[in-house]
Amino acid sequence: MKPVRDKRAVIVETQNLSMHFGGVRAVDQVDFTLFDKELRCLIGPNGAGKSTFFKCLTGQLIPSAGKVMIRNRETTGFEPHEIASLGVGIKTQVPNVFDGLSVDENIWLSARRWHGAKRARALVSETVERLQLGDIRREMVGRLAHGQRQWVELGMVVAAEPWLVLLDEPAAGMTHDETARTAELIKEINTQAALIVVEHDMQFIRMISKQVTVFHEGRILMEDTMDAISKDKRAREVYLGNRA
Repeated sequence: MKPVRDKRAVIVETQNLSMHFGGVRAVDQVDFTLFDKELRCLIGPNGAGKSTFFKCLTGQLIPSAGKVMIRNRETTGFEPHEIASLGVGIKTQVPNVFDGLSVDENIWLSARRWHGAKRARALVSETVERLQLGDIRREMVGRLAHGQRQWVELGMVVAAEPWLVLLDEPAAGMTHDETARTAELIKEINTQAALIVVEHDMQFIRMISKQVTVFHEGRILMEDTMDAISKDKRAREVYLGNRA
């Protein structure tokens, strides 16, 4: 029986993507495909190459070889702001927020970067409601807890109205309750945008995952659901340590 082809549009693709640091092949000839409105999680042990792969997608690193394609446009070597200008929201591990401004002001600045003043004001209200930030919208971001700061940056990403969102460890350092809320926010964002999420927290991955890509030694080991990956002997050996 022939495999069923996904009829959704391919929006991110890499072809033989490689990133070498001296003799270390952090990413080694990776072919990757993401479809429209898909939510894909990237996992793997430390040094597996997932974060380096993410940085190649987002323009933080220029690959040693291969191509990155976003909506059929080659973006290999693009700067992060050039990739963002295509309608891509990027959130790195460290929150990129303005501590001396309120939550509303942070979100407005992000929206205003891409939209006129009237639309930016509307997006602030829409984003605050969408991500349930009403209780803290007037607070200075520098006074917020770690998890709240992460939510503010998610709001800044959403306010740009991206069709693709790339997140690097969005649940890092969060409490259980914060992680659960972040999972809900990401699933809500996925109703309007495709996402690629790099994460270590397996509990968090289970909360949000549909399709998961496992990296190992710079290559893709397998792609499947989290349940299937947890039962796979290879994945258990390289990542889950036979504890799944």
